[in-house]
Amino acid sequence: MNPLSRREFLPALAGAALAQPREAQPPQAKPLRGVFIILATPYTQKKEVDYEDLAREAEFAERCGVQGMVWPQLASEYAQLSVQERMRGMDTLAKAARGKRAALVLGIQGPNTAQALDYARKAEELAPDAVIATPPGQGRSLDDVREYYSALARAVKRPCFIQTTGGAKGLNLPVDFIVSLAREFPHLAYVKEELEPVLERMRQLDAARPVIRGIFGGRAGRAMLHEMRLGMDGNMPGAAYADIYVQIWSLYQGGRQAEARDLFARLLLMINVAEQAPSVILYILHKRGVFKTIQSRQKSVELSRTQIEEIEFCWAALKPYLKG
Repeated sequence: MNPLSRREFLPALAGAALAQPREAQPPQAKPLRGVFIILATPYTQKKEVDYEDLAREAEFAERCGVQGMVWPQLASEYAQLSVQERMRGMDTLAKAARGKRAALVLGIQGPNTAQALDYARKAEELAPDAVIATPPGQGRSLDDVREYYSALARAVKRPCFIQTTGGAKGLNLPVDFIVSLAREFPHLAYVKEELEPVLERMRQLDAARPVIRGIFGGRAGRAMLHEMRLGMDGNMPGAAYADIYVQIWSLYQGGRQAEARDLFARLLLMINVAEQAPSVILYILHKRGVFKTIQSRQKSVELSRTQIEEIEFCWAALKPYLKG
């Protein structure tokens, strides 16, 4: 065979390269910024977890345009769920979130390190976009908390949120403690801040950037506008008004702050009424066709006629803005 000339060789080499199967490129990480909805846990009339409705809630959140969805956390009644229920719920959401725009964040907290690690290993198998953990309920000291989060950081490869509430009573996480963890484990650099004084702690966390990579608020989004003015990365509110939170976020980030303020004022009516009547979130999710029931394992689901009238009165202010 005659050797190829340089002019003949280079095109042949390029053609051979094109003929080779290309390595699969890892998917680009989804931004951890925006409205990350805490999904509620749906139950049947017999108070069994309704996994069909859990998947439907993920579809609802996607239609609403959320940037992320989180389960199970305090608003998901995670403490009322068995290990098997949490594991199956994680499976359900991993499947439901496949191909979605919204990032999936799975809760891996447990009362102690050993139990939390079981959830962390499960999450790693399912490969969500991030994980989140409240402090350990059985923690007795900051050393216990450090050991807990350090073990979780070693067990997961993806971004991990530290939630500052939900752990042992009276065992609060100082900001410099969180920063030191983030410095040691760079993927443990995301915080859901709900501990008072929330806004001051957020300012301190913000001053620790770039060691701290993401700061989110919670508490039903009560301070969402203020947090955005401070340059925070997002909020993790409840699911019933997902489309409203998204619109407030988008309006504000798009420079339409006055419109964001006006819509936020309407939303505050619902946030306020939820403090006066039980199960408002579940009532609205049922009303919107997401859940079949308003059952809960940890609180009353009984609403009086006057409470329902007040909910409906406040809800009317949001109806023109519903998307999901």
